[in-house]
Amino acid sequence: MSSPTGPASGLPVRMPRPRQPGRHRRPEPLAAPEGAPALVLAVPGTPGPATRSLAEEVVSIARSELPGLDAQIGYLDGDGSEFPSVQSVLAHAADERTARYEQALAAGVEAKEPEGPVAIVVPLRAGPDGALLRRVRQAVMDSRVAAELTDVLGPHPLLAEALHVRLSEAGLARADRARLFTVATAADGIILAAVGGEEAVQAAGITGMLLAARLAVPVMAAALDEEGSIASVAEQLRSAGSQQLALAPYLIGPEIEAELVERAAKEADCPVAEALGAYPAIGKLALAKYTTALGIAPQQPQGAPVR
Repeated sequence: MSSPTGPASGLPVRMPRPRQPGRHRRPEPLAAPEGAPALVLAVPGTPGPATRSLAEEVVSIARSELPGLDAQIGYLDGDGSEFPSVQSVLAHAADERTARYEQALAAGVEAKEPEGPVAIVVPLRAGPDGALLRRVRQAVMDSRVAAELTDVLGPHPLLAEALHVRLSEAGLARADRARLFTVATAADGIILAAVGGEEAVQAAGITGMLLAARLAVPVMAAALDEEGSIASVAEQLRSAGSQQLALAPYLIGPEIEAELVERAAKEADCPVAEALGAYPAIGKLALAKYTTALGIAPQQPQGAPVR
């Protein structure tokens, strides 16, 4: 038995674990540097409550990963205060930075004049889309604010993980290959549906290879915005022996109308999983783009191991 002063004689005493030295030491938590640029998430598509909720969840994940992060949302098709445009968000970030500097001077605080980009703009896109990225770049130029534009979020192993989770949530894939159970509706062929032309399909194909390794089934990418592409890939998979197909949108959500995804699923005559949405990996990848651009990048976020 234990006494008020500790465990009884002869019993082991649990001591606090000493801090591990050397290269295996746990890294110190990363925080946003003082005066760091804002992260501006550039959201495509028609603004609306669902899109705003998704974007807010993404920036919330990013903030939780990097304390002190100034993360804001700008809509490519913004229409006012409720859904501010990328241009207005960038202008506001520039005004705020100038105001902080002037307030410090007025208070007699020694402050360094702001320099470098006001913001790092991260497109909320899983894969490339030349036309959309040109619009984001033009919005940055129109703002007349010093801002840096990053690349899109994928391809990346974390996106393959997210696709796997969305398929398993829809009952179209097993959550874990190592478990001894089957899913009667599990697909034996996956169509990865992308938007953005041939470049987007090629980039989706890279993530598709990672997804195929996780599921041990064939995965082929197709273009949602190219007539006949989905049906053609569905035919190829069936000709190769796949009988139960599934459509996995390689989309975060706002990029395209939901009706187009549903129409593609009917075209391929197969069930469809949900878009990636605000899966935690999306916020982590957006933050990774920001920290890499800023030169404070921690170790890149890794995908879960294949089971």
